[in-house]
Amino acid sequence: MKWEENVRRVTPYTPGEQPQKAGIIKLNTNENPYGPAPGVAEAIRELDAEKLRLYPAFPEKTDLVKALAEHYQIGTDQIFIGVGSDDVLSMIFLTFFQSDRPVFFPDITYSFYDVWADVYRIPYETKALDADFRIRPEDYRQPNGGVIFPNPNAPTGELISLDAVEEIVKNNRDVVVIVDEAYIDFGGISALPLIEKYDNLLVVQTFSKSRSMAGMRIGYAMGQPPLIRYLNDVKYSVNSFTMNMPALALSVEAVRDEAYFTDCCNKIMKTRERAEEELAKRGFVFPKSSANFIFASHKAVPAREIFEKLKEHDIYVRWWNKARIDNYLRITIGTDEQMEALYRALDQIV
Repeated sequence: MKWEENVRRVTPYTPGEQPQKAGIIKLNTNENPYGPAPGVAEAIRELDAEKLRLYPAFPEKTDLVKALAEHYQIGTDQIFIGVGSDDVLSMIFLTFFQSDRPVFFPDITYSFYDVWADVYRIPYETKALDADFRIRPEDYRQPNGGVIFPNPNAPTGELISLDAVEEIVKNNRDVVVIVDEAYIDFGGISALPLIEKYDNLLVVQTFSKSRSMAGMRIGYAMGQPPLIRYLNDVKYSVNSFTMNMPALALSVEAVRDEAYFTDCCNKIMKTRERAEEELAKRGFVFPKSSANFIFASHKAVPAREIFEKLKEHDIYVRWWNKARIDNYLRITIGTDEQMEALYRALDQIV
C-alpha cells in the first residue's frame, strides 16, 4: 500500500507477560508485592467524582510537586512530573538528545532506550558491560550526544557507586546525563545530591516500584531549573494535561507516609537476601542485586527451560532471547509466601 511508505517503523518495546489467569504468582515485571501506603486507599474514598469533568491542574502547580520538593529538600522548580518514568524518559530523549553525535547507554540495560532512540531518530551507541555485568565509567569519556544509564542497572541489578556516577557526569559536562533510578530505594545511594553541583544532570525516579503504585503511572525527574523548564516546554508542546487528577491526588499520600515506604523497602530487601541464599542452594549464580529482583543463571539447567516449566506451576519470571543474557532469568522479589512457592517449584525443576 502506497501510504505505508510514509509510516515510521520501529521495533516496539516488549514488556513482561501480563497473564490474566487467577491465582498466578507474578514475578516478571518488578511490581511491588505490597500495596501502597494506607493513606492512598483513604484518598481514593475521598475522591470527588464530580471534579473529573474538569481538566487536572498543571503538575508543577500541584500538591504532589510540593510534597516531593519537601521530601527531597529541593525547589518545586527542580521537579518534572510525567505519566510514569517511561513518559519522563521519553520526554528527556525528545528534549535533550538532539545532537548528531550518538547517545551512549549500556548494551545490557532497560530495553526501552533503543526504542525511544529509534522512534525519535536519535543516533545511539551501546557500551558493553564488563564480564561481571558492570558499567565501566571510562567507556563514557568519548564525545557523545548524551548519556543515560540505570542505577541499579536493569535487568542485572548491579549498582555502581556514587563516585562512579559522578565520574561519568563530570566527564560529560557538554551534554545532559540521565541517571535512571527506578530501583534506587532497594539498597542504593541516590545521585540526587549531585544535581546541585552539575547543571547537566537529571535524576529520574518512579512510584511504580518502591511506592507500590505501578497502576497509577507516576514518574518524575529532578535537576536544576533550566533543565526542568526545557522539559516542560516540550511537554506542553505535545500534551498539556499529561497527569490525571486521581494520580496527582493519591500520589501525595504515598510520599507523606515515610514510615510505610521504609518498612516496605526493608521487607523486600530482607526477602531478597533470603532469596539469594535459597537460589544459591539450588545451583543458581547471580550478581549481587541492589534492586527488587535477582538476575540469575543456573549452573546446569537452561534458563528458557526453567522459565517455561515455572509457567506450568503458574509462576511467571522474565526471560530474554538476547545475546549474553539468554541463559539468565530476572526474578522479581515477591512476598515471603510467593518466594516459598517459587523455591518449591524450582526443587521439582532443577
